[in-house]
Amino acid sequence: MSISRRQVTAALTALPLAVAAPPAATAAGSGGRAPRSPGTVHIAGDSTAADKYASAAPETGWGMALPFLLRKGIAVANHAVNGRSSKSFIDEGRLDAILGVIRPGDLLLVQFGHNDEKSDDPSRYTEPWSTYQDCLRRYVKGAGDAGARPVLLTSVERRRFDAAGDAVATHGEYPAAMRALAADERVPLLDIQAASLALWQRLGAEGTKPYFHWLLPGESPNYPDGVSDNTHFHPPGAVAAARLVARALRDERVLAPGDTRRLDQEIPASWLSWLDD
Repeated sequence: MSISRRQVTAALTALPLAVAAPPAATAAGSGGRAPRSPGTVHIAGDSTAADKYASAAPETGWGMALPFLLRKGIAVANHAVNGRSSKSFIDEGRLDAILGVIRPGDLLLVQFGHNDEKSDDPSRYTEPWSTYQDCLRRYVKGAGDAGARPVLLTSVERRRFDAAGDAVATHGEYPAAMRALAADERVPLLDIQAASLALWQRLGAEGTKPYFHWLLPGESPNYPDGVSDNTHFHPPGAVAAARLVARALRDERVLAPGDTRRLDQEIPASWLSWLDD
């Protein structure tokens, strides 16, 4: 399937702006207190959130779009890296690096799961109800010890539909394990898995294609053989996922309403930028 610039623009324009994340499975948000504005929102995650290099464009992570949905004065530090799981991110020292710079009152958004599921790779695999939760606790404790606020995000869903045209959940027990941990640890949970699954269902199998990383051979010099990728995003999908995150931060009272912006406005693809190789 070919995704043209016109289709990308149309998809961004047609983005369902009023879709809100479902209520989280835990009431661990602000405990009834007024939310505090952070200085910086840090992101720990995988390729679905990560900043991308120019050689990977138009592949886009949702962390690239999030700054346009937060008010000026809130910085976004995107530490997400392609291919990492909750375990490998820690083992490579990346959590320690975040904890070395995070400040009291900052947010640490933690979204892992895609690569934790890879049971054939012991460097990344975690088991949902044991090692996955153990790793997530280290993010929660580390942020809390630094005076920052940890926020757990279930993994954004892949693009998968069954023969009846229904969007299919792909993350197994990992979202449920994260929901349970968030409740146990009394930390905010943003249920992006449920919210994105509902959004993909609304858009349908064909309507979601411009949101994901699909290109025909020769359509992009970065992908001369084309690509059919139902995990990673093009700009419309990254904006859609970032909007779900920003809306959930507001709705779960992690951020004040005034800390978010453009939740009902178009984010042009031209605003997004890729890293120099």
